[in-house]
Amino acid sequence: MELFTSTFVLLVTVAIANIVAQWVPRISKTYLALFAGVIVGWVPALNQLVLNFENETFMILILAPLFFFEGQVTPILKVSKGFSSILGTAFVLAIGSAIVATLGIHWALATSFPLALVMVAISTPTDATAFESVVTGRKFSEHLGNQLKMESLFNDATGLILLQAGLLWWQTRQLSLGQNIGRLLFSAVGGAIVGMVLAFGLMLFRQALVRSEANVISSQTLIYLLTPVIIYLVAEKLTVSGIIAVVVAGLVHNSEANGSRFTASRQMYFGTELMNFVVEVLNGGVFVILGISLERIVREQHQQMVASLNWLWLGLAIYGFLLVSRFIYAYFFVASRQVKDGWLFAFGGVHGTVTLAMTFSITGLIPTTQFQQVILVETVVIIASMLVPTLVFKWLLPRDGDVLSKSVLLAQIREQMTAMGIARVEKLQLNSEIKATVIYDLQDQNKTNPLPLFLRRWRGITNHHEAVSILQSRDQRWAMMQAFASERAFLAEQARQHVVDVSLLHDIYTEVLMAEALVVDPYSRLV
Repeated sequence: MELFTSTFVLLVTVAIANIVAQWVPRISKTYLALFAGVIVGWVPALNQLVLNFENETFMILILAPLFFFEGQVTPILKVSKGFSSILGTAFVLAIGSAIVATLGIHWALATSFPLALVMVAISTPTDATAFESVVTGRKFSEHLGNQLKMESLFNDATGLILLQAGLLWWQTRQLSLGQNIGRLLFSAVGGAIVGMVLAFGLMLFRQALVRSEANVISSQTLIYLLTPVIIYLVAEKLTVSGIIAVVVAGLVHNSEANGSRFTASRQMYFGTELMNFVVEVLNGGVFVILGISLERIVREQHQQMVASLNWLWLGLAIYGFLLVSRFIYAYFFVASRQVKDGWLFAFGGVHGTVTLAMTFSITGLIPTTQFQQVILVETVVIIASMLVPTLVFKWLLPRDGDVLSKSVLLAQIREQMTAMGIARVEKLQLNSEIKATVIYDLQDQNKTNPLPLFLRRWRGITNHHEAVSILQSRDQRWAMMQAFASERAFLAEQARQHVVDVSLLHDIYTEVLMAEALVVDPYSRLV
């Protein structure tokens, strides 16, 4: 019951944060989810309903699916073409910046080498979702954005191996460099192989099933949703990187989706919509959990925070050393010696939930005093890595006018499109009640029907058999098809004349096709 209550509170918080985000589009949805999580943690009655953070559960049920879905929307061809740059940012940059930061805080703030490496290793992984939150409403280089995304997909394994090296150094007071490099290669390569083999096997099974008479969409969907969990658990059991395994599995599934889109169209469409839904909920949930965790950390460590500010200087120093290291690497190997692009890449290395998960994963592995210090330090790193680029990008990057004006353009196009559909219906020889019903449905496309009118429609359908008969009638469906044909023709003409960006028209065109499917599809009709 406690798990159900905790999950319920998190999901409701995500839903509320997403609704609020529609009212304040200039603020990133992830920031609002983070703030909502802080509020939940701050209110005692709500805070006690949410269970304590468990690293393993978080990795299996949230991060593994997220990385799997992120890999799935990434073409494997893009990864193969950029393989050298991925190796550079996810491994060379991660290790190099970790060495610089470890040495820096050891000499500057007199921190022991093992503890310094532990804190730096936890700060190494970057977060693509957190990065998207700091560039909302700004034009960011597509090339640099792709580089940052690829880095975040693969550098978690490097951070985890560096963390293991730091913990081993702490326990034995010896650093086995050769052993740890070998362990990193084994974990990364092994994770990639395990992910590829398992994903390929599951893909073959599902493809054989979809081509047989035994195919069931519900079973296929369950296998699909459980795939990242299964692959992550198997990879971790084999002591290789579960994160890299699920990322590679996602890449394999990207090629599968593009190669069998029309084998079972209903299943493909449902799977795509389900993936988008799950990703949006999990992304919101990640930042709600982050907000709750940060509030709890600050409340529980309040006395230590006040007693000494060493945690603050350590957090800022780690972020600063990593930032400078990223700039130097980007200047020479990513940004073609362009100073501005170098800094954009450096500030784009935002830290988030993986850093928090790694922080809690060392519970009980180091003394309590040092663990409390690590928690505070990583809190500073996370907040600084999100706050600083948010402010800096307002100065370095221009506003993305397309994003800011998208909702206005969509509303205008829908209004014009709906008017075309209604005009077509007005010309048809139809019963007046059928015509009124069809026009009402068309007006719903741009939300012009007020709530009282909806209630009258609802009462009519509930109480009168005639209203239901109209919805089931052949004339009503035929009129709707005529209207949708006119709307699609209007959108096609807008595209030919390049009135607005084609991607916006694709959004609305898809909505029209979905509405048309609801009218003609016997499995979708509700009456």
